[in-house]
Amino acid sequence: MEFLQEIQRRRTFGIISHPDAGKTTLTEKLLLYGGAIQEAGAVKSNKIKKGATSDFMEIERQRGISVATSVLAFNYKNKKINILDTPGHKDFAEDTFRTLTAVDSVIVVIDVAKGVEEQTEKLVEVCRMRKIPMIVFINKLDREGKDAFDLLDEVETKLGLRVTPLSFPIGMGYNFKGIYNLWEQNIQIFESTDKQKIAKTIVYDNLEDEGLEDAIGDQSMAELKESLELLEGVYPAFDKKEYSEGDLQPLFFGSALNNFGVKELLDCFIEIAPAPLPKSTDKRIIHPYEADFSGFVFKIHANMDPKHRDRLAFVKIVSGTFKRNTPYFHVRHKKKLKFSSPNAFFAEKKEVVDESFPGDIVGLHDTGNFKIGDTLTSGEEMQYKGIPSFSPEHFRFINNTDPMKAKQLGKGIDQLMDEGVAQLFTLNLNGRKVIGTVGALQFEVIQYRLEHEYTAKCSFENFNIHKACWVRTEDNENKNYQDFLKVKQKFLATDKKGQLVFFADSAFSLQMAQQNYPEVTFEFTSEFG
Repeated sequence: MEFLQEIQRRRTFGIISHPDAGKTTLTEKLLLYGGAIQEAGAVKSNKIKKGATSDFMEIERQRGISVATSVLAFNYKNKKINILDTPGHKDFAEDTFRTLTAVDSVIVVIDVAKGVEEQTEKLVEVCRMRKIPMIVFINKLDREGKDAFDLLDEVETKLGLRVTPLSFPIGMGYNFKGIYNLWEQNIQIFESTDKQKIAKTIVYDNLEDEGLEDAIGDQSMAELKESLELLEGVYPAFDKKEYSEGDLQPLFFGSALNNFGVKELLDCFIEIAPAPLPKSTDKRIIHPYEADFSGFVFKIHANMDPKHRDRLAFVKIVSGTFKRNTPYFHVRHKKKLKFSSPNAFFAEKKEVVDESFPGDIVGLHDTGNFKIGDTLTSGEEMQYKGIPSFSPEHFRFINNTDPMKAKQLGKGIDQLMDEGVAQLFTLNLNGRKVIGTVGALQFEVIQYRLEHEYTAKCSFENFNIHKACWVRTEDNENKNYQDFLKVKQKFLATDKKGQLVFFADSAFSLQMAQQNYPEVTFEFTSEFG
């Protein structure tokens, strides 16, 4: 019975948004309300000593952006909450896409002034395709921004969502007075200006409460009543089943920086968000309540503590109980592995855990056994599906600028590629190494991390390629495929797994290759494994 209760207590979700919508700040405030931290750190470009808890890599502190998914866990109202704070910047989207395979629900953060932005559209599209339950949080209400109803329309039209507002702002920007909480049917007036601590709020139980009109003023009162009538007439009532099936999205307004509306979001989230969900493998669907343990690696992070050169594989537990010092089956290697110090996370702080349950994320110390997409089980041979590796869009040759550090450079590149930050290709013709990334900013991160974590220096040289695609054929001996290998010889490479890759130097040459070689399939995503 305790096993079932532990599963029901879990809530594992990701926070996604366009850069600067306030996603990392919201994460901080959720931790603050959860009692996991006493004071929040501003997410600034190294302007104050206390950085945000979830941005722990040195380059993140310097740039003021998140470049890697961070895992944080805390307890709130007897629920165990696992937050995956993802990078918002499009150059690190691949990390975010893979993280979405490990969450059971999502909170989408939108900036009140900028509205729906490009990166949000892409990420929400992935969530919609996967039917992941989503809650929308419109942030930065204390700033001047778009009208609340205009924002609701924009979320529905641009993101293709069907929203039901569960809170509504009383005024906005300089006029911001507080929030009407439709979920709990009360009004909260915010007075505290301490952004680092939990705000003191005055709560009114209904619109007729004595003192409410004096607190917000006649005009705000009239506007609020009119808005509530409109909300009731236009938007559907909340339905938990529709939300959990991805067909209805609850929406909250607030200001994470000033602690407005965060508690309302959290209180509703723990009630409606799904407990751990089943997941597909190449053999069957695995349910969390199954007794046998299984899980998959969705992220690898080298040097979480550069002093100790440790490398951690992040494993999402899908079924059964994961126990310390118990041998588990590594499906790809077909061998048993035992873990003496599995970690639970609080950003860079880690603690050893004796057992973990479905929905939890555990960090396993890794000496090179794991790749992204690997499956661990109690013994069953199966592979979890849907952990993508995307075709890169930016390509550069990598050159060693310090021949004395060739070994360190090789090790650094090897480990960073296993993390999935980029992909390594070796040209078949001359053996030159090419790094491919989804975003150009990744090259800066790779260069920085190689120097600061591996004491290896490198330079990059442009490699003018339009697209890389994985090459497949039903029959390696067929003449059409053999002709392709001969003619395109100087454009062929192998990836880290030994798979054949074709570098097309233009959209036209890719199109011509597809026409001229019908026996060859060109693929733009590849599953890890």
